[in-house]
Amino acid sequence: MLAKRIIPCLDCKEGRVVKGIRFVNLRDAGDPSELAAMYNREGADELVMLDISASREGRDTLMATVNQVARKLFIPLTVGGGVRTVQDARRLLNAGADKVSINTAAVENPELVADLAASFGRQAIVVAIDARRDRSPEADPERPHWKVVTYGGTHETPLDALEWARRVAALGAGEILLTSMDTDGTQAGFDCAVTATISQAVPIPVIASGGAGSEEHFAEVFMRGCADAALAASIFHFGSHTIRSLKEYLRERGIPVRL
Repeated sequence: MLAKRIIPCLDCKEGRVVKGIRFVNLRDAGDPSELAAMYNREGADELVMLDISASREGRDTLMATVNQVARKLFIPLTVGGGVRTVQDARRLLNAGADKVSINTAAVENPELVADLAASFGRQAIVVAIDARRDRSPEADPERPHWKVVTYGGTHETPLDALEWARRVAALGAGEILLTSMDTDGTQAGFDCAVTATISQAVPIPVIASGGAGSEEHFAEVFMRGCADAALAASIFHFGSHTIRSLKEYLRERGIPVRL
């Protein structure tokens, strides 16, 4: 079994790291470059930085912030938010990102995934999927489905998350960053059902996101959710746990990690 990755996430708004519940009720969590340096020292495997309001506000990710964060790191950096063209991705990669993440733009223009993979290689392309469980009257509770949401969690699309994951993998995505909108920020645990459903259906790594609140939650999403990596924010930003202690906990339970 390959080593499982632990990935802190910096959700950024106006040059600061913020954290909320289901992308709302945001509170300040610190300076991006300072947090990046701390996670680099603690042994994070990678870092993700998302400009969470870029798509809603129709603007580019802040390049200065990307550059400041990249200078603090010796681990891979994924940056997303507001990436709509190959040129947007190129600017982020030139600013210091190792990978770019796209969400809303991919839904609105799926061929962008293929264009980015052709331009930079699929290893540099992460498609973020924000999924919300379908609770419509016609939904079957015994066979759950999840819908794709865009624009920072504010717009629900008719896309089925599983079918969308299969499609972006075929188009050239190198990884999927899967966030459960039902559990995001709750610290009640990852949504292992949606994570396992998608992880087992695609040939590319799936990063689980949304809901981490304890070390046990990480073990669960790796074992039950079949995730290749797990991403979290609050549990790290506010000092609940360190990456080192989490990795030691996982290793004690037979889950391979890099210490």
